[in-house]
Amino acid sequence: MLWVKVFHILAMTSWMAGIFYLPRIFVHYVEGRAAGQDVARLGIMAGKLYSFMSIMALFTLGLGLWLWLGFGFSGAWLHAKLLFVGFLIGYHFWCFNYLQRLRAGTLDNSGRYFRLFNELPLLIFIPILILVVVKPF
Repeated sequence: MLWVKVFHILAMTSWMAGIFYLPRIFVHYVEGRAAGQDVARLGIMAGKLYSFMSIMALFTLGLGLWLWLGFGFSGAWLHAKLLFVGFLIGYHFWCFNYLQRLRAGTLDNSGRYFRLFNELPLLIFIPILILVVVKPF
């Protein structure tokens, strides 16, 4: 089970790297487009990154389920963690919505908006980390 935990943490780290980087691509895309730069490559990068982070999300969730079934974790801390994991999944799909808008050429939020948008997963991840490590309840 320790190997499952290692791969769960590895997949989660990879997923979070994508979650943190994709909005930065959105920032560069909208600011580059506003400056009249060629941003086609950023659209390709965003699509490939989203595909990668989606695979890592599936690995994270599958391995997490394996750990849950294997260790039989219970308690309010786990239920709270799963709530925040649900928020993270929602954020993941929110990013997909922005990716679709980027591909359609209708991504018109500001760079500042996406900089702030980029902070949301951190606000979701911090409670997950606290709940997993501290198990406060």
